[in-house]
Amino acid sequence: MAFRTFLAALALSASLAAPALAQDAAAAKTALAGDYDRIVKELITITEIPAPPFAEQARGAYLAQQFKALGLTEVATDAVGNVTGIRRGTAPAGGPLVVISAHLDTVFPKGTDVTVRREGNTLNAPGIGDDSVGLAGLLAWVRALNAAKVPTKHDILFVATVGEEGPGDLRGVRHLFTQNAYKSRIAAFISVDGSDPSRIVNQAVGSKRYNIAFTGPGGHSYGAFGIVNPMAAMADAVKRLYETDVPSSPRTSFAASVVSGGTSVNSIPDRIELQVDMRSPDPKALDRLEKRFLSIVDEAVAAENFARSTNVGQIGAEKTKIGDRPAGGTADTHPLVVTSQRVLGEHGYATQLQASSTDANIPMSLGIPAITIGSGGGGGRAHSVDEYVNIERNAFVGGLSSGLALLVAVANLDWAVK
Repeated sequence: MAFRTFLAALALSASLAAPALAQDAAAAKTALAGDYDRIVKELITITEIPAPPFAEQARGAYLAQQFKALGLTEVATDAVGNVTGIRRGTAPAGGPLVVISAHLDTVFPKGTDVTVRREGNTLNAPGIGDDSVGLAGLLAWVRALNAAKVPTKHDILFVATVGEEGPGDLRGVRHLFTQNAYKSRIAAFISVDGSDPSRIVNQAVGSKRYNIAFTGPGGHSYGAFGIVNPMAAMADAVKRLYETDVPSSPRTSFAASVVSGGTSVNSIPDRIELQVDMRSPDPKALDRLEKRFLSIVDEAVAAENFARSTNVGQIGAEKTKIGDRPAGGTADTHPLVVTSQRVLGEHGYATQLQASSTDANIPMSLGIPAITIGSGGGGGRAHSVDEYVNIERNAFVGGLSSGLALLVAVANLDWAVK
């Protein structure tokens, strides 16, 4: 079926089902509003279960327990730690399904105090908006759908993923789309990430991340003065990187972000490590930047070996890729994006189509319709220890209600597996 015909069919099916969908959504939203106190309590509970990078197990176990208690079927924790559960639709079993997902991990290391502090209508704690509010939203939506007995055409796969944040490199969602038993059935993917309910991410910002270890002979700062120095090669590489022109549209960026190494203040180091992050929503621009950076490292090494003595050894560079998030996108005109804008607009939000790096990168890169939305009543200071969310009743329930209505709408579109 041609894409225009597909769009027309979706529009027709949506218009025919609109009265019933609106009634179902209204009933679910009423149930959601009555659940406010429990949702806030659950948000606090989830936030206070530590989930540092690569240690999401305790929080995952809690989500699995709740999925089972809410009656989701086939609840499981897969090989990498993703927690999944199915809410069956009315279509025959085994058909296309819609994924609604939030991530378990936070950016904060083990030992971070994740105690939630309440100040009026504000909850403060590391990770509460990124992404505890998304996880609490998933559970609230299942309860509301169950309480209102809302049917959906397609199965909904609820997923709590691992490894969304930096060092995790999207390992959870990668596994979902490459190894998980549901991979061939996923027709559409919605990631719930962050506390801005007007946000729709339909462009995936790809990233390439490297750890470069500059190595050399090392020696005494005075006695060995004049020999090659890994620190000088590293500094030259950073300088050359920051002299690189990159496109402003689509926005392409780079950052020299972490430096480590050295022995003491009176020693020429034998090893200096540099971490670099490069990003773009354009795969070709990102590939060009990656190639340029790797050549810059070689140029800096060669320049240092030429500039100083190599009598006791040369400078070398060990290049290790530590992150590789693919770029991609879901077209502004795609039914998933159009439906999202319509539903969120009907709830009073001036929607913003954005580019970002989220779990949706993986399905977008595979050509599977995907977006990322926010939820709740807003918030701020993500990735900081004073992160916060707004839980003022009207704003909080309104943001959750818009996401719930969107889920119902998307789960009733005429999806087909690619």
